[in-house]
Amino acid sequence: MKRHWRIFCEFFRTCLVEELEYRSEFLGNFLSSLFGIGMAILTIQVFFYQTDNLGGWKYADVLLLLGIFNTLQGLIDFALRPNMSRLLQHIRMGTFDYVLTKPVDSMFYVSFRHLVFWRLIDVLLGIGLIIYALIQKHYMPTIMDAVMFFISIGSSLVLIYALWMMLMTTSFWVIRIDDLSFVFNSFFETTRFPIGMYRGWLRIVLTYILPAAFITSTPALSLLGKWNGMTTILSVVFAGLFLWISRRFWRYALRSYTSASS
Repeated sequence: MKRHWRIFCEFFRTCLVEELEYRSEFLGNFLSSLFGIGMAILTIQVFFYQTDNLGGWKYADVLLLLGIFNTLQGLIDFALRPNMSRLLQHIRMGTFDYVLTKPVDSMFYVSFRHLVFWRLIDVLLGIGLIIYALIQKHYMPTIMDAVMFFISIGSSLVLIYALWMMLMTTSFWVIRIDDLSFVFNSFFETTRFPIGMYRGWLRIVLTYILPAAFITSTPALSLLGKWNGMTTILSVVFAGLFLWISRRFWRYALRSYTSASS
């Protein structure tokens, strides 16, 4: 673990140096992120023009949920998204052989080698929206609320990583993986809103089959003091289980990989 942390810090330093070469793009990226979160807030306001709750959640609650979604999305775009697309390129072009020869775990390398720092703007905007939503609710989370929140959102990140890693690992066999990436993005978008607003089979799938409810709703409820110890434990268990499955699937894929040099 300590060795992997040192390697990640080196990735961080290298990517930061590369990013600083294009500092002029920062303003444009900031305005783009600001526009994106502004449109998301406007969409929520349109919903609340017609109703006073959305799936049992009040306006400030949904803003909090959106803030958590935006924070997670920023972290995904900071580390996961730029690396997952490169995995497909490595396999298609045969450069994955070079990854396997490096003295570092291949799954770790393809997951965190490239970082896009300007996407952290979305993280800051998401945190700002969370604070604003709490002010609107006139609620100050307790220490225990904060602890449950950090456990829940940590589990959410692990769960997202595991699900996306399993999806991208199929690129060892599937050529048109881009369509599957669209499926994952569509799934993640459902966590922007309360699970309670979905009906029928879709709600069952998002709750029990694809645990979307754990990704944003559980952290949001924790921060609002509505946490449930068993739900928090389940979120950790689900995250650990899916991470273990993704690791096993990755090892299985490596055994099936045919080197470009063979």
